[in-house]
Amino acid sequence: MLEILQDLRDKKVLVIGAGLSGQAAAVFLAAKGADVTLTDNKTVADLNGLVAIAGVNLKLGGMPIGTEAASYQLAVISPGVPLDIPTVQALMQAGVPLLGELELAYQFSHNPFFAITGTNGKTTTTTLLGYILQQAGRHCLIGGNIGTPLVNSVESLPADACIVAELSSFQLETAQEFKAHIGAFLNLTPDHLYRHGTMSNYGAIKAKIFANQSQQDFAVLNYDDEQVRAYADNLSGTVVFFSRKADLPQGMLALNGRLLWRWLGQEIDLMSVDEVLIKGPHNLENALAAAAMTLLAGVEPSQVCQALQSFPGVEHRQEPLGEVNGVLYVNDSKGTNPDSTIMALRACMRPTVLILGGYEKNSDFTPLLPLIKEKVKQIILVGQTADRIAETLTQGGFTAYQNAGMDFRRCVEMAAAAAEPGDEVLLSPASASWGMFNNFEERGCYFKELVNQMRTNRA
Repeated sequence: MLEILQDLRDKKVLVIGAGLSGQAAAVFLAAKGADVTLTDNKTVADLNGLVAIAGVNLKLGGMPIGTEAASYQLAVISPGVPLDIPTVQALMQAGVPLLGELELAYQFSHNPFFAITGTNGKTTTTTLLGYILQQAGRHCLIGGNIGTPLVNSVESLPADACIVAELSSFQLETAQEFKAHIGAFLNLTPDHLYRHGTMSNYGAIKAKIFANQSQQDFAVLNYDDEQVRAYADNLSGTVVFFSRKADLPQGMLALNGRLLWRWLGQEIDLMSVDEVLIKGPHNLENALAAAAMTLLAGVEPSQVCQALQSFPGVEHRQEPLGEVNGVLYVNDSKGTNPDSTIMALRACMRPTVLILGGYEKNSDFTPLLPLIKEKVKQIILVGQTADRIAETLTQGGFTAYQNAGMDFRRCVEMAAAAAEPGDEVLLSPASASWGMFNNFEERGCYFKELVNQMRTNRA
């Protein structure tokens, strides 16, 4: 354990960022006897009325800088807080130890981590991994970037439990001694470059999921993603590939319509690809990764198959909401970057009215154009990225779009008006939700609420 954490009594600790992760870390540290200050540039009103946490000092509407920041003995930074802000820079210059909530949870945990990262598919794979383990009777905590701060529960787990963690690049950025016993890197496409700068830096941060591994640990990599596959040569853990395209001598494969597990000189024919309940090429990759991880963890092949046949998918990820007036509505609010929206469009089987736009992350929307021209009859734009997406569409020769500005309700109403019986309205924004919503879950829930209102009004 890091030396500073061995005795936190009366240590002056600054927790930066007052969202769920920051609040959880502050409560945890205060319970250890630390003198905790929770700070955020947001005001009480911005934080939905956060006014008091027992044993924690609040400094809202502005953060400590300069010598005030340097007076702390430890700082814990929330994932959404960039490392280049003045407070963090002052802490670094003063040599104050800086941890993320992930590292804090790891330092106090006694159970192995099964961790998943990648640009897309993390939530589905993490949820599926936990589902397989639970169906097999294993105790596990499912959390991390999926919405549950790990630090809330790591100390109370039974000895035979494992920790299933979805990890974002923001969380891995501040990891130090964290180690995943079984870690998976699903894919790498442009995202969060406004923060990480380059794809090389973004990928290197993601690859920190394998830091500190030994040969007794496992690094599960997507062989079909060339950028991900390239990390294999520099890892200390035992590399295990999964692939839906290649005939590999070892790994978790989809070949000739079958799921095959080739490991330690044996081949197990698990099941038909068609029996996997979640559909689409991307979900097949997610299933391959989760199956590989659970088989490495000792789950029986029959239990893995049964779970893959019954796992229904994840809320806000290509979630069918049913039909209204003959139009199918699909909630893919988790589609926060262009590559994710491409995956959603590939799964569309009807003429599609697509809702695009949200928070600006400097993404390139050009790769969307081929599938838009193939599958989309109308686009409704919304949010900060609307104008830039419109420019990309026009330059690409697609002009069937309307702009709803910053009015999400109007956006959904416009989509409903553009759709005809037999069509699909797909919310897959290719953009983050910030600026209009607190997170993609809130955006997805509001979309579902509006669809339900349409259904009620029709009745």
